Amino acid sequence: MTQPDPSIRQPDPGIVLYDTMQRQKVPFVPQVPGRVGMYLCGPTVYSDAHLGHAKKEVAFDVIRRTLMHFGYQVRYVTNVTDVGHLQNDADEGEDKLQARARLEQLEPMEVADKYFWSFVSDMDALNVLKPSINPRATGHIPEQIELIQELIARGHAYESDGSVYFDVRSWPEYGKLSGRRLDEQEEGTREAVREEKRDPRDFALWKRAEPGHLMRWESPWSVGFPGWHIECSAMSLKYLGEGFDIHGGGLDLEFPHHEAEIAQAEAAGHPFARYWLHNNMLTINGEKMSKSKGNFTTLKDLFAVHDPMVIRFLLVSSHYRSITEFSDAAFESARSGYRRLTDALNEVERRLPTAPEKDGPALREKIAGHVLAFEDALRDDFNTPRAVAALFNLTTDVNAALNAGEVGRRALEAARDAYRTLGGDVLGLFAESQAERQDDSQVMNALMDLVLQARQHYRLNKQYAQADELRGTLAAVGVTVEDTKEGPRWRR
Repeated sequence: MTQPDPSIRQPDPGIVLYDTMQRQKVPFVPQVPGRVGMYLCGPTVYSDAHLGHAKKEVAFDVIRRTLMHFGYQVRYVTNVTDVGHLQNDADEGEDKLQARARLEQLEPMEVADKYFWSFVSDMDALNVLKPSINPRATGHIPEQIELIQELIARGHAYESDGSVYFDVRSWPEYGKLSGRRLDEQEEGTREAVREEKRDPRDFALWKRAEPGHLMRWESPWSVGFPGWHIECSAMSLKYLGEGFDIHGGGLDLEFPHHEAEIAQAEAAGHPFARYWLHNNMLTINGEKMSKSKGNFTTLKDLFAVHDPMVIRFLLVSSHYRSITEFSDAAFESARSGYRRLTDALNEVERRLPTAPEKDGPALREKIAGHVLAFEDALRDDFNTPRAVAALFNLTTDVNAALNAGEVGRRALEAARDAYRTLGGDVLGLFAESQAERQDDSQVMNALMDLVLQARQHYRLNKQYAQADELRGTLAAVGVTVEDTKEGPRWRR
């Protein structure tokens, strides 16, 4: 999907989005007309990606694609956490990268590279566009140290025994994103950690490295490593600038991670994200995914069973702010629905080369209406379920026209373009390349010509049982043979 030309001023598409900070739908107005700066909290690369990663990445990929569809040039930045994310998501425990490195007997950076490229491979399979910029935490230690120094200078952070903590009581706005008042927030820290802090709710900006800790850098305070939250504040400001447009992430990151990001940036004097978008979680057979419940699955394991495009279709069939249910029934429904769309698209493309040169204005008018309904759905807080419904309504009208007889080239082109633009470019479906589609179509057409010739040979020689058996075999794999005045015709 190509970026629009930024020199061409696009009209305001009228997008409305749900801003977590304001807790309501609001009109989206970018800081710079025609351009959008967007930051997404990326993976901590210590294990293979799972369904939760797919939910988040596909949700924000569709949001990015939608903005591009409406003419915005989007700079999309998503980070890679390869240091500082401790095992309990707070200020204690072992670094997740180091724990995995010890388990696999690798260097921490070997672990980071191994699972980063594994993540990239999984996202490619789901047809998630690559970020404009994909910065790593370990590659931005100086920027994080600089931001920490700014916070200390302004009185919002303090050094304690080689570690540095953010002083939450110095920043009364802490909690404004999640709506949590400071006195309601759980302490959740051990006594040994509390002794370093002025307040148990203070969070680490820099941690002194204990002996044996493999990931360590020089700093003004100690040899250590950055806290988990500081990387996103530093890198989003570096690559998107102050007051950038959209910050996204999973609902589980709203507190404390995103709350901490806001406090770090704004307390240092840097206006931060103007809109906050959060995707909801997922359930498997009605339960939250958990290793302890035995329903945890990696994407690689899932790809061995399900077509990645069916998984993506299931994800976009649910609104990004809704819980997505994964179950055998949900997958079967998604498989059936996606096949209905691909069958219609394949039939349109199969008929195009030999379509008669006629207009078909009635069908084109219906197609235009479905395109408008699709775009209106995405203008309304990226409502993908309504957008998918518009594609099904398009399919109903296209199939009716195809079944009624010959359809003109212009109408078929309009249908093809609608599927490819809306379902392909915006929702990210139909991921196979144009060359692959052409090769597959040519092979399929050649094979089917041979099959129909064989069937015709059986019929001419009154071998009707063999002809019927051939037709039945085709029907069993989803290919229908129709006998018309012009000769036999097949469709998927």
